[in-house]
Amino acid sequence: MPYNPALVAPMRDEMTDMGARELTTVADVDAALGDQKGTMLVFVNSVCGCAAGNARPALRTALQHGVKPQQVVTVFAGQDLEATARARQYFADYQPSSPSIALLRDGEVVHFVHRHQIEGRPPQAVAADLTGAFDRHFGAAV
Repeated sequence: MPYNPALVAPMRDEMTDMGARELTTVADVDAALGDQKGTMLVFVNSVCGCAAGNARPALRTALQHGVKPQQVVTVFAGQDLEATARARQYFADYQPSSPSIALLRDGEVVHFVHRHQIEGRPPQAVAADLTGAFDRHFGAAV
């Protein structure tokens, strides 16, 4: 059963405030990821403490970096169940994890951040890992 929408509204707003586009249906996910060109970050949002204290703050910091994805999209685990399941099909080689972050280039996953790489780490360290991945996979020299 999905979380109460009122409970997750601030967590959704935090993502949209930083420029992420919400994907709330299977059709939204397929439209965004189905024939994806360019660079994209897919954030699997969550109500857990490591999403609030580590992942979302890290993402906010990383998106201030000079090199970043052309698109940022998000699905909400525990809320948009079908959309989240569909998004995970696009990075099925990776264990489902909430929160998690997939970096895609032309529809291919080039970097994946699991919950265990977020949990217990300061947001600055997670952001540094993300910006390093942005530079490696999205930089002009790529």
